[in-house]
Amino acid sequence: MAAVARWWRVGLPGLLMLLLRGARAEQTEEHLKREHSLTKPYQGVGSSSSSLWDLMGNAMVTTQYVRLTPDMQSKQGAVWNRAPCYLRDWEMQVHFKIHGQGKKNLNGDGFAIWYTKDRMQPGPVFGSKDHFLGLGVFVDTYPNEEKQQERVFPYISAMVNNGSLTYDHDRDGRPTELGGCTAMVRNLNHDTFLVIRYVKRRLTIMIDIDGKHEWRDCIDMPGVHLPRGYFFGTSSVTGDLSDNHDIISLKLYQLTVERSPEEEKRDKEVFLPIVDNMKLPGVEAPLEPMSGLALFLIVFFSLVALVFAIVIGVIVYNKWQEQSRKRFY
Repeated sequence: MAAVARWWRVGLPGLLMLLLRGARAEQTEEHLKREHSLTKPYQGVGSSSSSLWDLMGNAMVTTQYVRLTPDMQSKQGAVWNRAPCYLRDWEMQVHFKIHGQGKKNLNGDGFAIWYTKDRMQPGPVFGSKDHFLGLGVFVDTYPNEEKQQERVFPYISAMVNNGSLTYDHDRDGRPTELGGCTAMVRNLNHDTFLVIRYVKRRLTIMIDIDGKHEWRDCIDMPGVHLPRGYFFGTSSVTGDLSDNHDIISLKLYQLTVERSPEEEKRDKEVFLPIVDNMKLPGVEAPLEPMSGLALFLIVFFSLVALVFAIVIGVIVYNKWQEQSRKRFY
């Protein structure tokens, strides 16, 4: 019933889109995981030892939302799940609202959704630490790179980090992003949603921001390897420009997906975040083992070359000796 109630709000068009997705994908069962979900009335969040969520910085709880930052300069806040997530396949639905007094491009800076090894560590990346281990999804509302013209803000992007990468603020994270899309999410009178889906090493991000109860594709990236046992969280920061960054709910669903034996073998456990066919500093791609034939040919031609070099050496030495004897006669 939880899954039915959850998707009822997307309406008939959204349901049809989901059915079409399911027709070409595998059967998936969904179960809400309350230990990784943040919903109203947010009882005990940040104040009770029994709560599964911690507040950080300027974040505050009301009856209607968790406000990461108010519409004030130089604020920083976050909310983090205390329980590590060991699910293999999952989906995080984020219900959020960004609003403030600032006019277009005079607001900032956005917020991030995290699935990372470390939690509750403030830093420069939307209020959380840089050089993180895991996944960051960024709802960036202010363009820092002045020269770029093709990207319209607010903009959603994603980044997988093995701990060695730096988020480049001056270029709005472009050097390390997996993909992204424009998302006009400020000062709207309807609900705005973002979904992060991780199934069979495939990362998919969709948005519902138009008030039509329809999901729209934003990012679709295969070959994403994320370790289990990381923490979910969300953070925000304001600087000279500001906005209210409100989280209304975070709902994590466990996805039960059928796998073939080949998929089971391919989806083995990983201990460091990595993306296939994407070079990350500090992680060297393993060399392909040589076949027996290739190894034999390398040894054979090496021996032939060695013998050839010895023969040439003997000939040159004999010539040199012969010329030496002629000089003495």
